[in-house]
Amino acid sequence: MGLSFPFIILIVPFLVSLMMFYLMLVASSSGVQPLCHDDQRFALLQFKEGFIINQSASKDASAYPKWDGVECNKDTGHVIALDLSSSCLKGFLNSNSSLFRLAHLQKLNLADNDFNSSPVSASLRHLSRLTNLNLSHSIFSGQIPSEIFELSKLVFLDLSYNHPLLKLQKSGPRVIAQNFTNLEVLHLDQVVISSNVPNILANLTSLTSLSLSDCDLHGEFPVGIFRLPNLQHLDIQYNENLTGCVPEFNRTSPLVSLKLGYTNFYGELPDSIGNLKSLVEFNAYFCNFSGEIPSSLGNLTNLIGLRLQSNRLQVLYLHDNDLSGTVEFELFLRLRNLLRLYTNSTFPKFRILFIADCDLGEFPEFLRNQDQLEALDLSGNKIHGQVPKWMGNVSIETLWALDLERNFLTGFNQLPVVLPYVNLNYLGLGSNMLQGSLPIPPPSIAYFSVSNNRLTGEIPHWICNLSLITNLDLSSNNLGGVLPQCLGNLSDSLSLDLHGNNFHGTIPRICDETNKLLIIDLSQNHLQGRVPRSLINCTKLEAINLGNNQIHDIFPSWLGILPELRILILRSNKLYGTIGSSDSNFDFPKLHIIDLSNNDLTGKFPSEHFLNWKAMQIVDAESLKYVEESHTMVTLAGERVSRRHSYSMTMIIKGMDTLYDRVPDFLIVIDLSNNRFDGEIPEVVGNLKGLNLLNLSSNFLTGPIPFKLANLTWLESLDLSQNKLFGAIPPQLTELTFLSHFNVSHNRLTGPIPHGKQFDTFSSSSFSENPELCGYPLPKKCGNPEDSQPPSSSHNSTNHNSKFSFEFGWKVVAMGYGCGFLFGAVFGQIMITKKYGWFMKTFAIGQPTRRRVNWRGHRN
Repeated sequence: MGLSFPFIILIVPFLVSLMMFYLMLVASSSGVQPLCHDDQRFALLQFKEGFIINQSASKDASAYPKWDGVECNKDTGHVIALDLSSSCLKGFLNSNSSLFRLAHLQKLNLADNDFNSSPVSASLRHLSRLTNLNLSHSIFSGQIPSEIFELSKLVFLDLSYNHPLLKLQKSGPRVIAQNFTNLEVLHLDQVVISSNVPNILANLTSLTSLSLSDCDLHGEFPVGIFRLPNLQHLDIQYNENLTGCVPEFNRTSPLVSLKLGYTNFYGELPDSIGNLKSLVEFNAYFCNFSGEIPSSLGNLTNLIGLRLQSNRLQVLYLHDNDLSGTVEFELFLRLRNLLRLYTNSTFPKFRILFIADCDLGEFPEFLRNQDQLEALDLSGNKIHGQVPKWMGNVSIETLWALDLERNFLTGFNQLPVVLPYVNLNYLGLGSNMLQGSLPIPPPSIAYFSVSNNRLTGEIPHWICNLSLITNLDLSSNNLGGVLPQCLGNLSDSLSLDLHGNNFHGTIPRICDETNKLLIIDLSQNHLQGRVPRSLINCTKLEAINLGNNQIHDIFPSWLGILPELRILILRSNKLYGTIGSSDSNFDFPKLHIIDLSNNDLTGKFPSEHFLNWKAMQIVDAESLKYVEESHTMVTLAGERVSRRHSYSMTMIIKGMDTLYDRVPDFLIVIDLSNNRFDGEIPEVVGNLKGLNLLNLSSNFLTGPIPFKLANLTWLESLDLSQNKLFGAIPPQLTELTFLSHFNVSHNRLTGPIPHGKQFDTFSSSSFSENPELCGYPLPKKCGNPEDSQPPSSSHNSTNHNSKFSFEFGWKVVAMGYGCGFLFGAVFGQIMITKKYGWFMKTFAIGQPTRRRVNWRGHRN
């Protein structure tokens, strides 16, 4: 059978490229390239055959399969340099790859390809002559092997921006400083280091560029690094736990760019920053700096973002600090001396302009003449009315990102709204007052958000032509109609958020084949039918929210096969029937949040599932990570810029709708309320030690409250109300020291309410409608008057228990004295022995209080 025509179309370009690569390798020494050794030629060809050419493997718009990146020594014929950066390579790099036989390599650049989560190979140690190694932006993953530290001749090392993340052992920075003494460039952005920055890095006197952004660094940043004699570029942004102060600078400092954004740097900016005559960019937003902006910044005629190139101000980042200074222009530029450099005819041409949250009130007029903008952020400026017509002529060819969110914009000054920016990738129009139909972005768009507006109409079919879209957010509008079937064709989408509209009909097939979708949110609509079975193909899904619809289906236990699913919200639908038995091999291995409330589910509680939800049994609050929709990298103003988009979610927490702008990865929630579950609460719930919120209210549960719930030491909210529970409230629950919401009302509980710790803070409504309950805070007194007394404000529960223990022993001893010393001693011993279990169960002191984690998010 002959080859089909489509197959030939696909394979011919690859064969031609391979032939060109071979001809280049065998070129004679009289040509442009010297002759390479046969064994090294074939090693390169063998390396090449291990990969396919896929245009999506490289993010650089100018990427192409470049087979001209081989350099052979003209005298020896050895391959000494290999540059395959942005060559659209896709495949796995094995440790036995023929690449590692090129023992004479001095420079290796594989940046901006797709190596399919390959580990960084320990076989790199065979390339002992390497001076330059660049593996950035190439989807490597795992632990960086210690063998890489054997490459002692390295002067250039770039392992940055790999996703999934690379990890470096905590001693890694120290070992790098010890082994690579001649290092000039060190870029480890987004490599997880999770350690302090060692002082020994300040010994790398040849260092010209150090980039450690988003590495989970902490502790005090060494001042000596700022003063390295050759350092031109320093980037330590996106390390929220990294602290430090900006030191005094002398006039010989060669610093060109200094990026400190999203760190915990504090104190005042020194006036000597004006000595940095070469400074082009100073990034200091979202820090804890205070005091006046130094007037000496106005003396830096090269400064942008302060940043000037060729006497043109191109980038300005100084928002979201507690800085003060003289305001002279458009309420946001605070650099008086800098502005004096310009007249109206010489006003700077910006490339990046972030002036968010500055209360401008209107579009700045100077934007009319901007024709080189690449990124413009005017979010949060209380801008009213329509987007002016002249904005359609601003930087049409160059604008890549436009953020107008959180204003009071009502629309655009032309209809239909077809945005003219031919290279626009990021468009944020959310949280305005936009009316009418959806604005039409260009085909280049990747991130498109119009959430929280007043848009109407149906989703137009042109949306299916956005082949590059990764984040589509049309949420919280008045859009309606049936969801177009073509939504399932957006195979490169990472996030699809249509919640809070009026869509009806069935959910279209999504993920006909495996794709990249991470988050789908179709909640708060009028969607009907079943949960689409095609979701089983979305193997990267982390969050599914179909809540508040009219879905009529049994519980979709088949979703348990999804290996990355963390959030499943199906509340307020028409789910029915029992939750079937569990298969431990396919039972939600990473599930953190499940909300099935307000449905018609019946039967016993799914005990088997509780046993298999392993991710809920782990306490990992120290990670402080968030569920992310995407992580975008782009080159703006000549440098790589990172932008993150995080998933937000509304949940009913402690009886109230609670919005999480960013969902903490360690938040663990079970909400099965308002169904028809019956039987007892299974004790295995006590195994889910990471639980923060548990709501089993409004069911038909019977039996006692399991005392093993006391194992849930991170529990903040427990709601068991509106059931048929009976028996006593286990006193062990007083050890739940994080518990701030507790409700067992409308049950059949009996006996005294336990005292101590958090239980002393709950109101009577937490215990109401239990006729046989007694004691504080209820008005009903118990048989033992002490059971009805409120706790003493001057003693904690530990002191209370100790005091009671002492009183109990004293009474026994007093009885012994009254009846005779011997009789009393014997009787006291008998009492203590027989009552020991009751005594310890009721009054034993629990575990020490664990440290509460502060949740801190930031805007990206």
